[in-house]
Amino acid sequence: MKTNILLLLGHPSENSFCNALLDAYRKGVETTGANCKTLYISKLDFNVNLADGYKTEQTLPLEEDLIHSQELISWADHIVLAYPNWWGFMPAITKGFIDRIFMPGFAFRHHSGKIFPEKLLKGKSLRLLITMDTPKWWFYLIYRASQYQILKDIIFGYVGFDPIRFSTFGCMRKSTEKLRNKWLKKTEELGKQLK
Repeated sequence: MKTNILLLLGHPSENSFCNALLDAYRKGVETTGANCKTLYISKLDFNVNLADGYKTEQTLPLEEDLIHSQELISWADHIVLAYPNWWGFMPAITKGFIDRIFMPGFAFRHHSGKIFPEKLLKGKSLRLLITMDTPKWWFYLIYRASQYQILKDIIFGYVGFDPIRFSTFGCMRKSTEKLRNKWLKKTEELGKQLK
């Protein structure tokens, strides 16, 4: 059975290095015979605001683009999400996408008497490709990669993704063309390994 790969662009601009990283990953995947689809979050038509949290049902049903996105996530065995680290986290549209799409009944389900939810997205793996202007050593040593703890344990691990792997690319604003090409080659190799 072929592996299904979903590439998600979490950068609001298609003219970004994040998109170049996804293109490189896709190029690697193409050598494996796996199925590969791409979703550009900024092209989707949806309200990023989860108006009342998960206290009540959304007053409106999910928009068609979010329903289609859930179908693609269900289809995928492995998901690759590329986005820039802005002010310590992902762009607002990407966070809004996660807020709206990882709904109870799709991503998780609470059961009476149980502390932890049932993880409905088990069996899927995740690779995050994250660009930043922060130097990598500063991100890991001073900030202790705290963003990755949130992504791994509070967001994606909470709904069942495992394993969850990270690739960090920085410092972007000081990177040379030679270094960026090295990063693209590294990402292409990840695509060849489907991880």
